[in-house]
Amino acid sequence: MNIKKGDTVYVRTGAAKGKTGRVLNVDVKKGKILVEGVNMRKKHQRPTQKSPKGGIITIEAPIDLSNVAIYSSTLGGPTKIGTRVIDEGGRKKKVRICKATGEQI
Repeated sequence: MNIKKGDTVYVRTGAAKGKTGRVLNVDVKKGKILVEGVNMRKKHQRPTQKSPKGGIITIEAPIDLSNVAIYSSTLGGPTKIGTRVIDEGGRKKKVRICKATGEQI
């Protein structure tokens, strides 16, 4: 899985096509991610002790992993990801890189 929590992603398909946002949560088993400010849904919530008023709240709904791509700020759009093994202090470390520019993500 190339997308991790905290990454900025670009939505490639669906109703939110063209939007970008930060990844809040990744569900590896279901292949879904939660993106901040994308795929917003209304939820009717009854009054509780925590929120005594209740009402209709707006929350993010999960998006399928195949519908997003990592957003590159240098390119100004989506990019593909590759991996490279680097030697860091005598230890080998696997890092993600942008295929177009070669910079580390």
